[in-house]
Amino acid sequence: MQSNNPVFRRSEAFNGQSANVYGNQTYAGNGQTYGGYGSGPAGYEQPGAPVTTGRPMTIDSVVQKTAISLFVVILTAAATWILTPDMTDSTADIGPLVAALTLGSLGAFALSMVNSFKRVISPALVLAFCAFEGVALGAFSKFIDATFVSDSTNLSDNIVVQAVIGTFAAFAGTLAAYKFFDIQVGNKFRTFVIGAMFGMVALGLLEVVLSMFGSGLGLFGFGGMGFIFALAGLVLGVFMLILDFDFVEQGVRAGIDERESWRAAFALTVSLVWIYTNLLRILAILNSD
Repeated sequence: MQSNNPVFRRSEAFNGQSANVYGNQTYAGNGQTYGGYGSGPAGYEQPGAPVTTGRPMTIDSVVQKTAISLFVVILTAAATWILTPDMTDSTADIGPLVAALTLGSLGAFALSMVNSFKRVISPALVLAFCAFEGVALGAFSKFIDATFVSDSTNLSDNIVVQAVIGTFAAFAGTLAAYKFFDIQVGNKFRTFVIGAMFGMVALGLLEVVLSMFGSGLGLFGFGGMGFIFALAGLVLGVFMLILDFDFVEQGVRAGIDERESWRAAFALTVSLVWIYTNLLRILAILNSD
């Protein structure tokens, strides 16, 4: 089950054949332990070997860990929204909002790199990433809401609410298509999606650097280039979800350790956040006309 996805590639469990190997111990699909070559008695853990639960990953465990991760994102996003100044007041100081967006984005980016390339997944680092991501999303959403506020008092007209609903609709629709149409993920598709993801991240970093010198390409703006970049990001986010579903399905089938549910939850959270931010930008651009 070799993976091209950087989130799963560092995991020995996700790259196993029919069972999971941690150190010198092999864990079979039913969660029972069997001593590998050179291992100690049953229950003995090799020095430096990753901690395992002895239970296999299931769909339920992935759902539970993903729900926890999303709860942390939503909680910190809501706290950021509430604690930062009201942007509808023209005299409000935007400094705290900018600080929250900057610190949240930098922290989330750094931890996303750590979690993506960490061989042994750390639940604490995954939740720390979710907290930073929530701060960034809360600040970004509040900025968009204040900039492209609707005159309607109907909550359904709020583009932030629309983006949240659209994100979960994209998740449900992609999952339904994946299951009902029995989508098969090949190596070429994996390579394309991962390459496109890194390409978009590189373009984003280039845009940030160019913007510092007043030569930005407008990729993060609200014009034509910004719309194209956000639309491409939205489509890519859906493709990322397909990869996530494929790896979860393979992981459950192989009976990998339940601890890897946190890796799957991290990947799903990244994909959902990716979809939300791009969808929110698309709605903001459409509402700016």
